[in-house]
Amino acid sequence: MAVAAYAGFVGICISLLKEFNSVVPDPYMDEPFHIPQAQAYCRGEFDVWDPKITTPPGLYLMSFVLKQAFMLKCNVPMLRLTTLLPLLALPLVLTRLLCFYQRERPPSQILAPNLDAIVVSAFPIAWFFGFLYYTEVPSLLFVVGTVVAAMQNDHWLAGLLGLISCTFRQTNVIWVLYAYALSQLLYLQFRRPLPGAKPVGRLHDPPALTASLGDLVLAVQSLPSVILDILPPFAPYALVVGLFGAFVVWNGGIVLGDKSNHIPVLHVPQLYYFIAFSTAFGWPVLISGEGGVVGLVGDIWQRMFGGKLRILATTLITLIMGATVHLYTIHHPFLLSDNRHYTFYVWHRVYMRNPAPYLLVPIYIACGWAWFLRVGVKQTMLQTILLPVFILPTLLPTPLLEPRYFLIPYILSRAQVSDVPAWSLAIEGSWYAAINAATMWVFLYMPREGVGRFMW
Repeated sequence: MAVAAYAGFVGICISLLKEFNSVVPDPYMDEPFHIPQAQAYCRGEFDVWDPKITTPPGLYLMSFVLKQAFMLKCNVPMLRLTTLLPLLALPLVLTRLLCFYQRERPPSQILAPNLDAIVVSAFPIAWFFGFLYYTEVPSLLFVVGTVVAAMQNDHWLAGLLGLISCTFRQTNVIWVLYAYALSQLLYLQFRRPLPGAKPVGRLHDPPALTASLGDLVLAVQSLPSVILDILPPFAPYALVVGLFGAFVVWNGGIVLGDKSNHIPVLHVPQLYYFIAFSTAFGWPVLISGEGGVVGLVGDIWQRMFGGKLRILATTLITLIMGATVHLYTIHHPFLLSDNRHYTFYVWHRVYMRNPAPYLLVPIYIACGWAWFLRVGVKQTMLQTILLPVFILPTLLPTPLLEPRYFLIPYILSRAQVSDVPAWSLAIEGSWYAAINAATMWVFLYMPREGVGRFMW
């Protein structure tokens, strides 16, 4: 069944790309920057660079390699095909990642992804941008590959894949470090001393749903007993970080090209937008735990209001988050002016209407608890909080509300929900399919005069 589903996934994507190129034959949105740059690389003009491009040349180098290997043309349809290929490969790599979390052996055949991976690969942001000449899907593919290699203890391969991922997006260096940290956390969790050997150091890491703040303190205190054991595998990751640091020094900053519209600033509400975004897309898996919707709502209520201490904590968190909404909300000029994106309308119709941003704060808290309760059901405390720790530096400095920034954090978060029943997977797949059909139909067949085509 999974093989047939994957064949259907590939067939739909290829057929849609043909229609996409027929309806939108010319470069659109950011493609007028990316496609001429790729064509320059295809001609061997590696000294040509558009200063308005802010990301490294990994996308264009990939097109150059494919051109050399398969004699592909560097016209618009072929360049879009080179970014569709990573989307088609994504289920194969995601299968390996999901199998780790599900504690199952991956399929023996490479071209046999599981249904979970196919559904997750159809996540609307990944799926939509798989048809445009953008960096998002190749970047995601190599990040997931980095995490998989690290979890297989193939650290030099993980370092190589991580380095390649950084040629698509500079911030992927954070995910390289995440891959290392996750692999070592799992190593410490499952390692056992050899017969006759002295006992090994233990990292305090209780089950997530029963852990307390005191357990977090104990975990920090136990770290020195294991730190020397996890340093040797860090070598390839340190090399990637060193090369990244050299790039930043050479470039005078992280951003290539036009730095004026990509100045890092503290954007705390970006975290709240992400958790709301993740819940809006991931609700089918959130309600799939034991107890269903009623059980999840009851657990969230208990965590937020189950006793005087929890009520006090929820009140304080609400006040602090409300203050950050007031102090750190950013009205980015791109968000205010570009009405070809759905976020333009969300911003103008929700976030620019007081007191809506403040009224949403309790919802953000509830969404955060929903993810913690669902992800943490089969994970340890440190496993559950590790990903949010690495999400912070990827989202906090980004001034623009942009769904593409949420792509990798969402996929890695969704992968941690390992016990999704078939009925929930069917709802999730149907939910993604409905969104994909609607957004692609609007993009292709409902352009508006004076506005253009709507997209994420």
